[in-house]
Amino acid sequence: MPIHPVTIYTDGAARGNPGPGGYGVVLMSGTHRKELSQGYRLTTNNRMELMAVIAGLGALKKPGSRVTIYSDSQYVVKAVEEGWLKNWIATNFKGGKKNRDLWMRYDEIAKRHTVKFVWVKGHAENPYNNRCDELATQAADGGHLLDDVGYLQDKGNLLS
Repeated sequence: MPIHPVTIYTDGAARGNPGPGGYGVVLMSGTHRKELSQGYRLTTNNRMELMAVIAGLGALKKPGSRVTIYSDSQYVVKAVEEGWLKNWIATNFKGGKKNRDLWMRYDEIAKRHTVKFVWVKGHAENPYNNRCDELATQAADGGHLLDDVGYLQDKGNLLS
């Protein structure tokens, strides 16, 4: 049975940078659609943008999917599509590149699929991107906030 292509829309939000944050994801394949979101007590916008991508890919049950990810984060899209991430990994994130923990998680999970990124303008006319923004901001403002352990560990290393 052929695997349907998968479309994933993602967005991240932080109330303050750093501050409370959240991500929102809309996954679509064939007639199936699923929404994901989660909020965190203290994080950054870029971390939430990347967490949304990781959560979306992590929700896929079958390896080998052809995935197109739509994001309004130039940081995420350019890091992958322009090869920044490959260079960061090759140089062990030399120069203090941020979010190493999440980039390594992304790299591991992305290897299971064929992934392509497309940048979309945020807060524009795209209903799926707008829905992800709603999910992300609701999660950031919600009552079930988790600890962004990677951010807290990194912050602790900067202070010591």
